[in-house]
Amino acid sequence: MPRLMILIASTRPGRVGLPVAEWFRGRVETHGAFEVDWADMAEIALPFMDEPNHPRLQRYEHEHTKAWAARVAAADAFAFVLPEYNHGYNAVVKNALDYLHHEWKHKPLGIVSYGGVSAGLRGVAALKPSLVALQLNVAFNAVNIPFVAQFIDDEGEFHPNDTLQEASLAMLDELVKLDAALRTLRER
Repeated sequence: MPRLMILIASTRPGRVGLPVAEWFRGRVETHGAFEVDWADMAEIALPFMDEPNHPRLQRYEHEHTKAWAARVAAADAFAFVLPEYNHGYNAVVKNALDYLHHEWKHKPLGIVSYGGVSAGLRGVAALKPSLVALQLNVAFNAVNIPFVAQFIDDEGEFHPNDTLQEASLAMLDELVKLDAALRTLRER
């Protein structure tokens, strides 16, 4: 079974990204096509890039980088649960991407974005050039959550509407297809 890393990009205390990601993990488990690797950047706590060598060389010196590289290399696909900060993406996700290079290559990526009126899409648009440079293949289908606070109850749980539920399944179905298509490129 292919491994899908769910990367929770927000590390902010009280973040809504965590309940969104927990809901999405349930959708992945119900879908049944992927084994889940739960990558909470708040727990992983990568320091800002501190490797002396370019990531293309894969000559990692720090244990946190070696562990991160092994984990990303083991993933077959990714789903980023991504906030929008000031019309952009957050530094934590960019840092996580920049630590590595080859480990991301030819793998599919689904995006679960959230924010206010734009549903996080401005942050996604700003991040896409970096994703292209790493040769990640972004799924067309995505989960874009506008005014995310309306879906969070008093206990901090996320309750999506039918549109978001359907979008999550469409994205997962596409990730399955992309993983199968890209597998031959990864094996070369």
